[in-house]
Amino acid sequence: MLTPVVRTILLLNVLVFILTSNNPGLIYQFGLRSFLSSDFNPVQLLTHMFMHAGFMHIFSNMLGLFIFGPMLERVWGPKRFTFFYFFTGIGAALLFSGINYFETIGMYDAARAYPINPSPEAFMDFVTRYASGMYDQVAGFIDQYEARPADPALIDGSIKIVNTYFSRQVYEPMVGASGAIFGVIMAFGMLFPNTQLFLLFPPIPIKAKYLVIFYGAYELYSGIYRAQASNVAHFAHIGGMLFAFILIKYWGSQRKTFY
Repeated sequence: MLTPVVRTILLLNVLVFILTSNNPGLIYQFGLRSFLSSDFNPVQLLTHMFMHAGFMHIFSNMLGLFIFGPMLERVWGPKRFTFFYFFTGIGAALLFSGINYFETIGMYDAARAYPINPSPEAFMDFVTRYASGMYDQVAGFIDQYEARPADPALIDGSIKIVNTYFSRQVYEPMVGASGAIFGVIMAFGMLFPNTQLFLLFPPIPIKAKYLVIFYGAYELYSGIYRAQASNVAHFAHIGGMLFAFILIKYWGSQRKTFY
């Protein structure tokens, strides 16, 4: 049975999803932007949690909240569960944004410098350093550019590719409640480690603690070794689990007020 806070969060996410489906511009206004973007606004650390990129995105997140959230709310109560949900969601966004900043600051400088002195060598260096995931897509262009380095059309084309790729990495908003949901999953695994969960894929029972370990290991691997073209914010997932772990351990040290 749904608990009050879980029900409210579910309804808000569904309502915002319907609203943004009819007005996609809201995602670009309230989705989480990079710290390097001129469109970054601190309020996006909160608002991005209620926006999703598509039906399967919101479905998977809300399913996780529906399955694991009510038990936590019953144990903690509405106030503590609400604080936990937003603490992990915003914490995840901060971790993701921080890592994104350090990953893209070099790209930011390179993208600004490239149009000043474009060349096949500089273009190849940019692709190798910051955009190796798209190498196969531009391999033919690189061959042409190396064969005709003074061709104005190819020079302009290379500048456009650099700017487009940089813009996609820096200015595309990150949306979704995944950070908070992974925090909820982490909390469930820590508070109810031996609870048997029955998975659909594969259809086998598994204890909650092992499911959390699997999720955490997979997201850490994906976050470090993901293709650069990936738009999955794996470090937001890891951040949700990390902040959940920290908060629960802190609450555990305050036994007089825990639960």
